[in-house]
Amino acid sequence: MSRLKDKVAIITGGANGIGKATAILFAREGAAIAIWDVQEEKGNELIKTLDETGVKAIFYKVNTADAGMVREAVTAVMKDFGKIDILINNAGILRDASLMKMTEEQFDTVIQVNLKGVFNCTKAVAPFMIERGYGRIVQASSVVALYGNFGQTNYVASKAGIIGMTKVWARELGRKGITVNAVAPGFIATEMIESIPEHILNAMKEKVPANKLGTAEDVANVYLFLASDEAGFVNGAVISVDGGAVV
Repeated sequence: MSRLKDKVAIITGGANGIGKATAILFAREGAAIAIWDVQEEKGNELIKTLDETGVKAIFYKVNTADAGMVREAVTAVMKDFGKIDILINNAGILRDASLMKMTEEQFDTVIQVNLKGVFNCTKAVAPFMIERGYGRIVQASSVVALYGNFGQTNYVASKAGIIGMTKVWARELGRKGITVNAVAPGFIATEMIESIPEHILNAMKEKVPANKLGTAEDVANVYLFLASDEAGFVNGAVISVDGGAVV
């Protein structure tokens, strides 16, 4: 298939997990891929995999919390690819602790990457989409942004903020030919949850009707739809990908 043929996509946090699955899927659908991540080794390994699909793919070492680095990366992508059609704001981190144990550093670090990073990337990319009158911006929120979660004050705040920014940008950029949507994954089996004890993982599975965790590909498939021309009239939406855990 070629649902993204001739499109250029930036995928932040693209070196592993959901970002990696998204890069592979988008490449199979014909998109040229710009991977943004701080994990250089994993990023370059992924580029070798993407090269096998025959599409153009380049890794850029980018800390999305650094606005200057983001602007430089956008300039590099424009030089290397000539345009930007799709921005997948997927990068995110965890620094979990209960309210009384959470440090200011833990709070600030998560907000800087998960929330400020999305702002930095979108602000830097949007002018190039506006100039062409076309763009697809998709960002990763979380179901915990909708329902809360113990020990995740910082993470929930960042992901709830993303939903708010999505609603604002859908209004501001929709008239420019750009759609802005968010995906709210539930319990997804990625590297991010490897440190979670097995009994907690089992409890998470029990909350899902199918008694299993989702996969990175489950989320990537929704990213694909929202990034495609098929979703041209979907704007400002927040789509949960959680197996029905919180219906």
